[in-house]
Amino acid sequence: MAVILDGKKLRDKIFLDLKTKLDNLPQKPTLAVILAGDEPASAIYVRNKKKTAENLGINSVVINYPSGVSQNELLAKIEELNNDNSITAILVQLPLPEHIDKFKIIDSILPEKDVDGLTPYNLGKLFAGEEPYVYPCTPKGILLLLDEYKINVEGKHVVVIGRSNLVGKPVAQMLLNRNATVTMCHSHTKNLSEITKTADIVISAVGKNVIGEKMLKSGCIIIDVGIFKDENGKVRGDVNFEEASKIAAYISPVPGGVGPMTIASLMLNTVELFTPGTPVSAAALQIRKD
Repeated sequence: MAVILDGKKLRDKIFLDLKTKLDNLPQKPTLAVILAGDEPASAIYVRNKKKTAENLGINSVVINYPSGVSQNELLAKIEELNNDNSITAILVQLPLPEHIDKFKIIDSILPEKDVDGLTPYNLGKLFAGEEPYVYPCTPKGILLLLDEYKINVEGKHVVVIGRSNLVGKPVAQMLLNRNATVTMCHSHTKNLSEITKTADIVISAVGKNVIGEKMLKSGCIIIDVGIFKDENGKVRGDVNFEEASKIAAYISPVPGGVGPMTIASLMLNTVELFTPGTPVSAAALQIRKD
């Protein structure tokens, strides 16, 4: 049976360390979250982020807008937050209402306040092999999880399924920066199972059940980023956990794997933006340029 990559356990360990650091700071960072619309899941995510931040000693401000908010109004608020020295980090909760251009909104955030690491500046730094202000939260969480279990990716063949700016593209680049050999797959990839069978590590971020036992080689490592509810209302991931855990060496569960690491990375990023030059997790995310 596979070793479980326990994101909850590592999250708690990170939070304990963060709380100690924050308790010793004379001033506290402030995370500003913009929530536009009435998406129930988004409201829950924002509420949990606020509660987590405050439990750690991070100040949290949530700015709510109705679904009819104009793009210009959001841009004006972000400009105000950019110019507010009391605000450390800015997060815009996605998805935004359909009439809002999410790229224009994200692009307007100052890179040094971009807690999600998704502005063109920070992503550009990442893809250039340089150090961004912070790394995108979910990819960062994945690498921290691999590091915790002493899984070295150098020279390994990693198959990433999903090419989003949020997960697939940045995690692929972060792995390349660590000398992994990366194959990117997506909805137009042909013969997916033939590719995944060659993988030492599979990272799937699709949001539907796509990976079964016959698509994997024995002893592989599985990082399941997907999360959805099946027809019975059960929370599932992209990977058939029951099948895959019998042949994999390591596997992250859903829930309890990558999800807790994403919120841990968000809090890490907030503190790193507050104390630039002394990143909390630099050792885990070092860039190899050779």
